[in-house]
Amino acid sequence: MTTLAYVSELSITLVERLKRATILLVLASLVLTLVGFILTVKAATATDMDARPFLFFYSLFITSFIFSRITAAALWKEPTKSITLELLASYEPSVSIVIPCKNEEADIEDTVRKSFSAHYPRHLLEVIVINDGSTDGTIGVLRRVQKEFPELTIVDWKVNRGKRHGMAEGFRRAKGEIIVQLDSDSFIVPETFRELILPFANPRIGAVSAHAEPTNRNWSFLSKMQAAYYGISFRIFKAAESSFNTVFCCSGCSSAYRKSVALPILDRWLGEKFLGKPVTWGDDRSLTSWVLRGGSETTYTFRARAFTIVPWTFRQLLIQQIRWKKSWIINSVLTAKFIWKERPFVAFTYFFPLIFVTLTTPIIAIRTFVYTPIVTGTFPTLYIFGVLLIALLVVVCMRLLSREKTMQSLYFLPWSILNMLFMSALLFYAMVTIQDRGWGTR
Repeated sequence: MTTLAYVSELSITLVERLKRATILLVLASLVLTLVGFILTVKAATATDMDARPFLFFYSLFITSFIFSRITAAALWKEPTKSITLELLASYEPSVSIVIPCKNEEADIEDTVRKSFSAHYPRHLLEVIVINDGSTDGTIGVLRRVQKEFPELTIVDWKVNRGKRHGMAEGFRRAKGEIIVQLDSDSFIVPETFRELILPFANPRIGAVSAHAEPTNRNWSFLSKMQAAYYGISFRIFKAAESSFNTVFCCSGCSSAYRKSVALPILDRWLGEKFLGKPVTWGDDRSLTSWVLRGGSETTYTFRARAFTIVPWTFRQLLIQQIRWKKSWIINSVLTAKFIWKERPFVAFTYFFPLIFVTLTTPIIAIRTFVYTPIVTGTFPTLYIFGVLLIALLVVVCMRLLSREKTMQSLYFLPWSILNMLFMSALLFYAMVTIQDRGWGTR
């Protein structure tokens, strides 16, 4: 390289670094400004302490809780940071990809192809698909794809048994040391596949969650809001959990498990019951809970990137959210039985505060947006402003931490309002209908 070329390249690098530093400085200033605004709004509501002490306490509590999650996410480091470069370079375990599916003829081929395209030695990789009683053309698609990939293992069940049983069948058939669990409409970006495996070089790790985003983010305004929600829930909240090696839900669309940790707990996980009836959803959250209960650590990596399809109509979203909330209720009860003994710091600084926030938010929302306007004729403008400020703070922090180059996260603002006004209240419906164990979309 000539001296002139070297100087030119160095100048470009310095300009890029200066530009990046300027952006970070502006964003950091915006964070401080938002924090100041939020504190000002909270101070303005301090007069409510005597008249509405619970509302005042809730407002301060949830603000502090969000601040603590952002702080933990900012301090989070990739799980491979604690592993030596020599070990990472030599770590290459055998891997099995397990994909349970039912009536997924439109998406299963792409999922299988992406799996075989993973940047990982082919002789160390296997793909197992469980066709769980499909009534469409799924099995035909799988047989056709198998001609191109003869090593594809297909388990064809004529009668539907449920995702949990499909996962268990795949786990038991798996030959790999590490088992990657994929939903049938999801895939891991092939170039980032290895990043999902490397954290297992740490023998304490039992499960790893990838960073997932919607493939169909642009299909509707609803899917755009969910794209923002996914990004923030992973990079902020899951990263915060990962700071303490206690991710409570390794996402079903893109997670991996150490087989030696998963196999011993499969029977108990399969036989899980709540109020005397088998649990038919929340399989991934429940399996993660069993991994934690067994003493292993669970973590998250931003480097392994996955994509999945999210609901794009309100009806689809409603069904999914009710199912997720039922899952959250059941697994929160089951997790609470051991987490306070096994991981007391995480239990009392995150797990139980999260339960408090989740249970009280719909109550506060009903009081604020229904009861107060009817009784006093006062519209909760200041409260909405405070919610949007906190949401904006989360968005800016997401921009800082993920180096996001788009404005996608701004859709988290309308999502926060939708969640506060409607989605949070679905928790009560989920409680009332908890004994209905139907999947909702079948």
